[in-house]
This record gives sequence, structure tokens and C-alpha cells, in this order.
Amino acid sequence: MQDTAGFTPSTAIVTGSDSGIGKATAVALAQAGMDVGITWHSDKAGAEDTAEEVRRLGRKAVVRQLDTTELRAAAAVIEELADELGGVDVFVNNAGTGDGTKFLDLDIDTWMQTLDTNLNGAFVCLQAAARRMVKAGRGGRLIAVTSVHEFQPRVGASAYDASKHGLGGLMKTLALELAEHGITANSVAPGEIATPMTGQEDEDPTTKDRPGVPLGRPGDAREIAAVIACLASPAASYVNGASWAVDGGMLQMGPQAGSHITSQEWREG
Repeated sequence: MQDTAGFTPSTAIVTGSDSGIGKATAVALAQAGMDVGITWHSDKAGAEDTAEEVRRLGRKAVVRQLDTTELRAAAAVIEELADELGGVDVFVNNAGTGDGTKFLDLDIDTWMQTLDTNLNGAFVCLQAAARRMVKAGRGGRLIAVTSVHEFQPRVGASAYDASKHGLGGLMKTLALELAEHGITANSVAPGEIATPMTGQEDEDPTTKDRPGVPLGRPGDAREIAAVIACLASPAASYVNGASWAVDGGMLQMGPQAGSHITSQEWREG
């Protein structure tokens, strides 16, 4: 049984790191002293911007395109990044999508696109990274970005909810199976975050009013990245199989609260 307490990471791969939470995470891990593999799906320029920020921090950055729906090819991308970095100590599965289609209107192609992107592709990439970690024998950190909808469903998100529930369950199973190799597996479950995925790219979340969130605003991508960086650090050596909601308290209000509560009256009891 390998002890996780002595783990000191120097290399990381963050999928979907061309913008939003992924970009903030890549920068946070570089600030923590790691060289970073960066992937992009459609925004190559965004990935290069992330890489430049990593390099300005004095760390190595390697960039590759990754389409997690290309299940047979995705593992090879992770292998290439690990080869160029000289290993992978931390793997952050951040790439994801949502469709916002109600169950009765959901076609099979949209269902499969969401499941392949968020769950099946995540399995392939996580497995490739884990196999590298086991072979290296130094331990590791696997971290998945899920969603508050890993815990609570949302109307119009059956495929998204299913994929995030599934990813959360996968990570808990990895926590059981990989612990003997000194590898921990945890999830971070964001609420509404000001990112391109929520139509809030480069916007200050403190200027947004969200009455249904106890903290009254969306989150900043860097607030998610800070939790991921903590889970990737030596300080989190005894955290395994956990999923941390980072949502300003929104889950305490119910899954529709962030967007559907429009006044502050609930604060009066």
C-alpha cells in the first residue's frame, strides 16, 4: 500500500483548459509549481493564451487538441501530453458540455453527444492518466469537474444530469480501486460559474445578482480552480472519494433556485 502523504506533484494535465474553469485551473496548478498539459476542442487561440500564462509563471506548457467524443483517439492525446511533460502527477477532467433539452424532446444523437463528452470520454482520459500514474509508481491525483447537478437534477437537463451523476459515481469507484497505488480520486461540483459555458465570459461575477444563491452571485472560475489546486496538493493527502460542492450555497436552496428565485424575500424566513 503506497502512502499518499509524500506525494509532491510536478506535472498536470487539464482538459478543456482553453477557457473558463479549465484555464483558471491550469494557471493555478502552474502557480503551485507544475508543468501543465492543456487541451482544447474548438478554441485553439484560447488554449495558446492559457499556455502563455503558464509559461509566464516559469512553467512548461504543452498544448493538444482533444475531442472527448472521439473515444478511440482521446487516450492517445493524454499519452502524448504525458510523454512530452515527462509524466502526469495530476489529471483534471474538466472538458464538458450541456444541451438543455427536455427529456421528451431529447433525440438520441444529442443524448450520445452529451454522454460521450461528459462521461464516456472522461472514462477514457481518466483511465489513460491512471495507467500512467500506476506505471510510474509515484502516486497521483485524479480530479473531475462535475456539477451541482451531480447531486440534484435540473429540468431540461436529463442527459447532462445523467452524465454528471455517472461521472461522480465513477470517481468514487476509482477512489476505492486506485488507493492502493497512492492515487486519490475526487470531484469538484461547481454551481453557476461566470464562464463561456454560462454565457458570462470575462464578466465580473460580483456584478451579477442571483437572489437564489445565498452568496448572491455566480462564482468566479478561479474560485473553483483554488479548490482543485487544493485537492491536487500534498495537503489533500487524506481526501479520497469526496465530491466538493463549490456553489455559494445554492444546493441548500434546491436545484432550480439559482435561476428561478428572483427576489430576496426568502431571507426573511
